[in-house]
Amino acid sequence: MSTKHIQTMDQFREFSSYAVNQSGQTKIHTPPASSQTKLDEAIAHLREAAWKFATLSIEKRIALATTMQQGLMKVLETMVQAGCKAKGIAPDSNLAAEEWAAGYWGVVRQLRLVRESLQSIANTGNTKIGKVKRTAAGNLAVQIYPNNAIDGILFKDITVDVYMQAHVTEKTLETNRASFYKTTSNLDKRHQGQGHQGKVALVLGAGNIPSIGLMDVLTKMFNEGKVCLLKMNPVNAYLGPYIEEAFKAAIDQQFLAIVYGGAEVGRHLVYHPKIDEVHLTGSDKTYDQIVWGNNGADADERRAQNQPLLRKPISAELGNVTPIIIVPGPYTDKEIRFQAEQIASAFTMNASFMCCTAKVLMMPKNWDGSARFMKALQEVCASIPTRAAYYPGAQDRWQTATKNRSNVTNIGSAKSGELPWTFISDLNPEDVHESLFTEESFCSVITSVQAGSADAIDFLQTATTFANNKLWGTLNATLIVHPKSLKDANINAAFEQAICQLKYGAITVNTFIGLLFCTGAPWGAYPDSTPNDIQSGAGFVHNTAMLEGIEKAVLRAPLFAFPKPAWFASHKKAKVVTQKLVAMEENANWAKVPGIVMAAMRG
Repeated sequence: MSTKHIQTMDQFREFSSYAVNQSGQTKIHTPPASSQTKLDEAIAHLREAAWKFATLSIEKRIALATTMQQGLMKVLETMVQAGCKAKGIAPDSNLAAEEWAAGYWGVVRQLRLVRESLQSIANTGNTKIGKVKRTAAGNLAVQIYPNNAIDGILFKDITVDVYMQAHVTEKTLETNRASFYKTTSNLDKRHQGQGHQGKVALVLGAGNIPSIGLMDVLTKMFNEGKVCLLKMNPVNAYLGPYIEEAFKAAIDQQFLAIVYGGAEVGRHLVYHPKIDEVHLTGSDKTYDQIVWGNNGADADERRAQNQPLLRKPISAELGNVTPIIIVPGPYTDKEIRFQAEQIASAFTMNASFMCCTAKVLMMPKNWDGSARFMKALQEVCASIPTRAAYYPGAQDRWQTATKNRSNVTNIGSAKSGELPWTFISDLNPEDVHESLFTEESFCSVITSVQAGSADAIDFLQTATTFANNKLWGTLNATLIVHPKSLKDANINAAFEQAICQLKYGAITVNTFIGLLFCTGAPWGAYPDSTPNDIQSGAGFVHNTAMLEGIEKAVLRAPLFAFPKPAWFASHKKAKVVTQKLVAMEENANWAKVPGIVMAAMRG
């Protein structure tokens, strides 16, 4: 879930000491940029504590994760209110569900699953996983969701399988999982570390969704045993003091530090000699400038000589032009309406400032369902109020995306500071110069493309080739398919082959990709990028099962579900459901399940 719109490091914005919402009435305190002295002191303290953290016992790690989760739960309500104010959302409105779900549901769940994985390692020497099977390509696939019976009840018939890379065998799946906790070393067995005795990881946080930076930090700390320096993004740096309070236990032990600032702070940190590695959520342009430098000629020469400016490991999540691929089939009007709400959720959530935002609707040529889907989607979007375009540069990006186009439909009455829900229809799939295929607009624009034919097998082949070769990014994609279509053995085989062939690190079937982000499944780009062509990034985060050799995560859901998901804009109790979900996730508390079900039913 990245911020690809930031085109260069110089375009990081230093916000002043407050952020103002679109009404101009709410001020939210943002700490000033950290001084170089403070930055260096923070790094020095982390460096001193790095060995201690790398050799910390599992019992103490479990205790730390528990305390961090408890600290977060205490400040969640205030953090949600601050996020709502910054984004022009009424904190008591149903729309606040977005801040609860996208902001913190995944964080609370990840901390619980980390504890469970660590306890499993302590008890059995390994993390727990579900069934292991083979994909259509012959690779291993590991089921990691549902994680428990509560998942199965609240998210009925939803599964997540992690497809492993071809070299992973059943033996290496066992031996390499949770590798940080298994490596042989001269350390005591209860204090082992993966080939390092203390590393400092810099996490450059995202500005759109607060959970991103937090979940990245938790991955580095608990999967990899590294102390972390989290630099808040200037856009949501107002959340930093709450994070400091929530994770005080880690900060007091100098396992974590929070710093503030824009481009200059970022430059100082990424090249700092005592920073061992970097994790970035942002733009591929920012990645390139960090790795190769921001001088065009010099950067080109470094690329040619394979001499990067940054000579330390860097992982990244850099955005995506997200396709929604609709496989032709016998959809009823009710099913189309349900999936239209699904797509609308993937388009309008967080005012369309997410890397999993639906961007290209891919539909078959000469299929009557294409027009039916588009009509239903526009009707749903017409029922969703326009939103404050709170993210810097949104208006300019919207103008660039829509300028000089005749096939633009704007939906909604956008007020000052807002943008309409904008549809740009029937783009030419053969147009090699189409910028909307190669640039993530990061604003409320969605496009449509018709290709292939009404034959499901032909369309799947065409759509897979188009997504892989024409659309920028390798992060996430969604397929919509009718279960009756999959009863045809040939279509089913083509569908499974398409999932294997799609070069995306996260794929969902019949549901919103954001659900996968929150499950604790691996999240990251397809692992075929290089520093010279980074695409959506490198490396996986979250990954609470601590798997090694991941190719992609695949979430499957029913075509239609009742009650409707709480992420639907029309859900009347969305805020109540998401609040209760977050509370339940703290300890997988069965006592909280009936309240979630009742609220969901009233939606």
